[in-house]
Amino acid sequence: MNAAASPAPRRRARVRAPELAGKGGWLNTGGKDLRLADFRGRVLILDFWTFCCINCLHVLDELRELEEKHCDTTVVVGVHSPKFVHEADHQAVVDAVERYGVHHPVLDDPELATWKQYAVRAWPTLVVIDPEGYVVAQHAGEGHAHAIERLVEQLEAEHEAKGTLRRGDGPYVPPEPVATDLRFPGKALRLPSGRFLVSDTTRHQLVELEADGETVVRRIGDGDFREPQGLALLPSGKVIVADTVNHALRTVDPGTGAVERVAGTGRQWWQGSPTSGPALEVDLSSPWDVAWWQGRVWIAMAGVHQLWTYDPETGTVEVAAGTTNEGLVDGPAAEAWFAQPSGLAAAGDRLWIADSETSALRWIDTGGVVHTAVGTGLFDFGHRDGDAGQALLQHPLGVTALPDGSVAVSDTYNHALRRYDPATGEVTTLATDLREPSGAVLDGGEIVVVESARHRLTRLRLPEEAVRVEGVAHRTQRAATEVAPGTLRLDVVFQAPEGQKLDTRYGPSTRLLVSSTPPELLAKGAGAGTDLFRELELDPAVTEGVLHVSAMAASCDDPAGGTSRSETGGEYPACHVHQQDWGVPVRLTRDGASRLPLVLAGMDDA
Repeated sequence: MNAAASPAPRRRARVRAPELAGKGGWLNTGGKDLRLADFRGRVLILDFWTFCCINCLHVLDELRELEEKHCDTTVVVGVHSPKFVHEADHQAVVDAVERYGVHHPVLDDPELATWKQYAVRAWPTLVVIDPEGYVVAQHAGEGHAHAIERLVEQLEAEHEAKGTLRRGDGPYVPPEPVATDLRFPGKALRLPSGRFLVSDTTRHQLVELEADGETVVRRIGDGDFREPQGLALLPSGKVIVADTVNHALRTVDPGTGAVERVAGTGRQWWQGSPTSGPALEVDLSSPWDVAWWQGRVWIAMAGVHQLWTYDPETGTVEVAAGTTNEGLVDGPAAEAWFAQPSGLAAAGDRLWIADSETSALRWIDTGGVVHTAVGTGLFDFGHRDGDAGQALLQHPLGVTALPDGSVAVSDTYNHALRRYDPATGEVTTLATDLREPSGAVLDGGEIVVVESARHRLTRLRLPEEAVRVEGVAHRTQRAATEVAPGTLRLDVVFQAPEGQKLDTRYGPSTRLLVSSTPPELLAKGAGAGTDLFRELELDPAVTEGVLHVSAMAASCDDPAGGTSRSETGGEYPACHVHQQDWGVPVRLTRDGASRLPLVLAGMDDA
């Protein structure tokens, strides 16, 4: 289904919103439990998110301006719907709400009760409910803030006229602040002086600590950073910083503390934007870690599931590996798929990669070929040692090269430090009872771990022999969608917002990419195209698997409905990119569905 906005206003469907329920209860409400009736008279936006998901973090940022501008009529409620087992832990949700500056009520839904009631299929998904309690729109993925704001304005006018709009303060109650020297630190770097530099993520600064890893020397970056993460030492002696939420790289002079932006514009990269060029003129997307390797800075570009490089000599950036498709595919760099790469470590002829969403440890060689050491895909994870082919991690965010050629993995959601030895192909556990370790750095014969959720650095002695944990295996909690073998109609529902139309000035305005795990699941229908619908042929011999669907649509303000004015005074239609990746677990059954609708924007009326 692929419909552009028509000149006449569309009649919105009237679907009563289901109740809000979650076993974990409510956060940011001062201890009060809320029900749908408490939002009557307000425009309610439900944000279905999970804190591992970079796209969900992007949407949190997208919504901030709308929340502030319409604070007297509109309430955003986060519905936390976990992918990983760790994300179902209530304290982990509490931590994430503080870590990412979530300033609205959050319903902790560890069993996905509300997710199922609203038939959500993807993180993130936004559902708009009008002041009378009816669902009026659903949007999956990023790039919808502009469309939602237009809808909010329409609902404000409509319900003001009807007398059903209630203005006033929302139900958000901020938690009490906690005093610690670090607050959810991300990564650490040992400086040549023996001191440590730490990205103090939630406080948007870098903190220099004495060699003891505890005593604060100074803070760097008052107003320069937003949720900084990765750090790497350059040959020049400067430190390069992944300024994650600012979508930029900055350098810090350890001597003077001077901060300089060296890459990124401050805008988030979108499909169609340049992928190479002068570093200060090319958009980036949530760079999470950096490493100096092969004469360049390598960037774990978590926001677009790629590796990029920055060359300080030429002042340029370019894509080095990955297609922007989310998943686990090895091979030549230009064809490989990543899923939120979040940790890097250079080790001779290998660059190690913590690929968080696939719970994988991967590496790229000097020939530009990507390999996987541990991990199988987006939906399998756990804590299991042994042969790398069957070992499991859970959302690792960091990797550290060890002197003997092995690597230590900050296995974040398992609260553990793991070790992979390429010589034996074995995975073992170095330490447990850490709290969301997100990185580690060597200091002589010891390793200093960033315990992000304990707000500290923890010093450990590398053991002579690592312990071995039999552990457990997990799969994502989402139930598989039952579909019939044979022909399956895939419909990506996209309705351009009122006042907009599909942007066809430079060719097709929509894109659809479909693949599957295992590949044999799709007998027909895999590949790229420009229609947002497709007839898929499912092989009845494959009883279950995952359909990977990536969709993009570009819409522009309709000049007939008014134009935007550029800074130079010329008129142009403002354009908006909407995009989402779905991983849909499916089970083939004789009585299964023959149509699979995925809502990118709008309502599925079929």
